[in-house]
Amino acid sequence: MNEAKSAYEVLVVDDSPVYRKLVEQVLSCEAYSLTFARDGAEAMRLFEERSPSIVITDLILPDFSGIELCQRIRSDASRPYTYVIVMTGDTEKANMVKGLEAGADDYLVKPFDTGEMLARMGVGRRLIDLNRELAAKTQKMEEVARTDPLTGLANRRAIEEWATHQLRGSRRHGFPFWLVVGDIDNFKLINDTYGHAAGDLVLQAFAEVLKKNTRAADMCGRLGGDEFILVLTYVHTEKIERTVNRFRERFASLSFSWNGPSVQATASFGVAGVVCHEGQEYAELLRKADQMLYEAKHAGRNCVRVCLPE
Repeated sequence: MNEAKSAYEVLVVDDSPVYRKLVEQVLSCEAYSLTFARDGAEAMRLFEERSPSIVITDLILPDFSGIELCQRIRSDASRPYTYVIVMTGDTEKANMVKGLEAGADDYLVKPFDTGEMLARMGVGRRLIDLNRELAAKTQKMEEVARTDPLTGLANRRAIEEWATHQLRGSRRHGFPFWLVVGDIDNFKLINDTYGHAAGDLVLQAFAEVLKKNTRAADMCGRLGGDEFILVLTYVHTEKIERTVNRFRERFASLSFSWNGPSVQATASFGVAGVVCHEGQEYAELLRKADQMLYEAKHAGRNCVRVCLPE
């Protein structure tokens, strides 16, 4: 019962206590949670606080018109869609047309018929449900577009967006910012020896190590193949190598077995960052981190190399 009542929140805007009561009587037994406002200013305050699914407003209000209220509601595109019904005692079509042009979805003429109001509210509920379903699907598609399907980590696109955002924050507020690129040592040999299914398990295990040991304020992701990336902030220069070595050590401690003796895998890491922001951009830091990874590979693998800020 409580779930049904909270499914559709309705804001009723009318300076007439009689009509507020009439609307309450008609809708109180349906799946609606009702809130009332006596004028446009109160309506906008409640709208911003509660983001109702449906607004029923009189066209004539004490402070400004229902038409203006519609316009203000429609001006905020960041909120979920609100179904707006305007009510008027004026049977002239001109006012109804103005309300629809201002963004109203439907209208009722006072005195309204109970059955007609319930029918029009039903139309509103169906459109709200469709908008909610579309919003949920859009959000899911956005998540898929930013997620690596094998590991569940952020993909290259999502990491670049996040890193660019954090880099701007570092530039404004002066906190340390680091890009860490890591890949699995001799990964091709793992694939060739044990098969691609085994390689996928190693990639997933590496991703899990990164995910479990990355703070909520930071981010890790997969660039592609066996190459991964971390965005770390607020880590002081003297601690960054030790911080990244924890990822390396925890991955190296894992054992894998594929119908034979247990084997271990290792990873190498390259790090680049800024501390007192020198104005470098994401692409430049990524290039430096890649260079450090290259040096780590040539130093014997299973190690960390850091490009310290100038």
